[in-house]
Amino acid sequence: MIKIPFNKPFFIGKETEYIAQAVKVGKISGDGMFTKKCHDFFEKYFGFKKVLLTTSCTDALEMAAILLDIKDGDEVIVPSFTFVSTANAFVLRGAKIVFADSNDSHPNINISKIQSLITPKTKALVVVHYAGIACDMDAVMALAKKNNLFVMEDAAQAINSFYKGKALGSFGHLAAFSFHETKNIISGEGGMLVINDEKFINRAEIVREKGTNRTQFFRGETKQYDWVDIGSSFLPSDIIAAFLFAQLEKLEVIQNNRTKIWNRYADAFLALEKDGKIDLPKIPEYSTNNAHIFYIICKSKDERSALIKHLEKEGILAVFHYIALHQSPFYKAHHTSTHLMYADIYTDRLLRLPLFYELSANEQNLIINSVRQFYNS
Repeated sequence: MIKIPFNKPFFIGKETEYIAQAVKVGKISGDGMFTKKCHDFFEKYFGFKKVLLTTSCTDALEMAAILLDIKDGDEVIVPSFTFVSTANAFVLRGAKIVFADSNDSHPNINISKIQSLITPKTKALVVVHYAGIACDMDAVMALAKKNNLFVMEDAAQAINSFYKGKALGSFGHLAAFSFHETKNIISGEGGMLVINDEKFINRAEIVREKGTNRTQFFRGETKQYDWVDIGSSFLPSDIIAAFLFAQLEKLEVIQNNRTKIWNRYADAFLALEKDGKIDLPKIPEYSTNNAHIFYIICKSKDERSALIKHLEKEGILAVFHYIALHQSPFYKAHHTSTHLMYADIYTDRLLRLPLFYELSANEQNLIINSVRQFYNS
């Protein structure tokens, strides 16, 4: 029986109160009162040029693929060690996905290997800030400028994380965030598109509103409400935004608590790393740590499986993460075999430990002692 789950959704403030307010106001469809509050928060707090809440990070990625005008024959470079949505959003527009390997010290994309993947057909580069740890964005943007590429930041895990003092999600032409229940700041489902290049702002509003100029019409900027482009219904309910805004009001409290939990894990397992039994996450000097994921790197896939079973017997749910996308049946059915050494290593050896806002000190002690027992027995 699982006593300590991997993740647990939580209330921290006025979530239910704000949901009730949205209902009383009489508008719980998209772009209501709380959606606007969330938009204002993100633009002011993080300095994003323009944000639009979406129903999921997947939707934000799909909007980005439309805005970048991805078409049949275009190539998009994507890290293989990521969630399927990162690649699928561009596949849906007809792109050929070119997978890149991870770093030897961190699951993020290996920037030094990207130049060799660029061809005359390459249109965009997608970077994923795995576990909320920044990619080297100076190097990414310099490479993109040199090769005339669009940059898309998949910042699903990177809320409140920074590169050299600047918020992740504010570097690429576009960026996507997630507020899924497994993230630091949650709304059940939910996501956000960040638009950093002004030329995409007007069209982003149209694409988000089923390809219509509805948003501009309601602002009085056009006399008629027309179908003017392709798009879909990417707006979240204002109920989702109400829940999200209550969490945003407690952002610092949430982040401080998650950081304490993350640091406690890191301190507790330092001896195991020094003994060569595991590897711990590495945080580059240019990146902050938003404490989204705490993971360890086991020495083999079999060892990881044994540790998962050991923890499960203690009532603890620990989980691996992505199966690298170049290994997927879908990709293999359409492309020749690809070998990406470090993406394969993280696929086989990375193990995530429970980390959520309400994880108690006693629960964390049980997890720490159980991991130590496994390696010291």
